[in-house]
Amino acid sequence: MRKPWVVGALLAGVLLGACGDPESAPEGPPPTAPRTSATTHQRAPVSPGAEPRRAPKVLYLGDSLAMEGQKVLGEELRRDPKAEYTSAPYSGTTLCDYLEGTADRSLVPAADKAAALVRRLRPDFVVLQFWGNSWGYTPCMDGITYDKSPARYFTRYAADARRLTEQIAAAGGGTRPTIVWVSQGPDPITPDRVRRVNALYEQRAAASGDVVADAGKAVSPAAGRYTWTQYLPCTAHERAHPDYCTQPSRDRTALHRDDDYLHFCLAPTTSKPKPCPVRSPGILRIAREITKTIRQSAR
Repeated sequence: MRKPWVVGALLAGVLLGACGDPESAPEGPPPTAPRTSATTHQRAPVSPGAEPRRAPKVLYLGDSLAMEGQKVLGEELRRDPKAEYTSAPYSGTTLCDYLEGTADRSLVPAADKAAALVRRLRPDFVVLQFWGNSWGYTPCMDGITYDKSPARYFTRYAADARRLTEQIAAAGGGTRPTIVWVSQGPDPITPDRVRRVNALYEQRAAASGDVVADAGKAVSPAAGRYTWTQYLPCTAHERAHPDYCTQPSRDRTALHRDDDYLHFCLAPTTSKPKPCPVRSPGILRIAREITKTIRQSAR
């Protein structure tokens, strides 16, 4: 069994490899030199002769977990509820990166700040998926990290969640979008941190009339919501689609690679962040839970 500090070092390396650094990740431009927006926009197709109906507009923002899952989420949302979908994730980011007023210390350019995108796209839903960067990787965290000062980290995280909510609401004007906070799955390094981050999402959603998609539960063991595991029993959908039931003889599927405890993409990480190129059960489980939450909220 690996010692905790060894696992932590490995995970840190994976995060930086998947997220890239500010100079090597074109999807997340450096704070001092913002580039053209990396926003991806996809519209749901309309069947010939079908009665037109108002499809919800969904905006998806987040870090490397959103980066790897953005394509699958778009497919699920376009299928039902036939959403108009836009994604603008940036690997290595946290909440403050999407706040307006942080352009000089952020991995997200001004054009893709949450409020800027809301003003431009007028979405009905803004999905926020953040693991909760805790190592001070992004400059806008001002060096506040979980390992050095948990109290300051959670205070700052809660404040950023409130500010981001306020900016999104103000940008929406009279048609405020619903914010969907995506809960995170188990963290093998700091399990209590993820538990408290998810609690902050719940509190923020309750305070502002928004919702939480408990996607983290979909990648957790039934007997332990915050118990990390690499494998889970296959679902009925995964059994019906062999590519997703990775070990059918043992009726289980892989959520993570052997060398990556955080991400759900089963392909090796690359220095250039991009959507996951292979079928990955964890990503599909998360996308389906987010989609279900939006579908229920849109009724």
